[in-house]
Amino acid sequence: MRLALALVVAAPMAAAQPMTPEEFETFATGRTLDYSGHGTILGSEAYLPDRRVRDADTGGPCRDGLWYPDGPAVCFVYDGSDQRHCWLYWREGGIIRAKPQNAGPDDAAQTVTPATTPLTCAPEVGV
Repeated sequence: MRLALALVVAAPMAAAQPMTPEEFETFATGRTLDYSGHGTILGSEAYLPDRRVRDADTGGPCRDGLWYPDGPAVCFVYDGSDQRHCWLYWREGGIIRAKPQNAGPDDAAQTVTPATTPLTCAPEVGV
């Protein structure tokens, strides 16, 4: 089932070069990456040693977590949640694109670029 789903999502990427999780690790570790769609940054993620991450959706609080490979996908699990988020990454020329593994074939991919500013986290407000 997972392979069939990956093939359906990967169909629009046929002319692109898939990134393995190992290639993703080499690209991402030590960087903060911006994820954008339609020219708007949707969120950023800092990739730390030992596959640790710090994620911040635009305007939201930071979440710490880990990533791990699962076949061709890169999966994320964040502290306080058992839910995993798996993504497929590929290169289109000099551009890196990403899409959730469970996205439909018509869902737009996000563009992944090195951030030009440090990760910004909204303050956590408690009661």
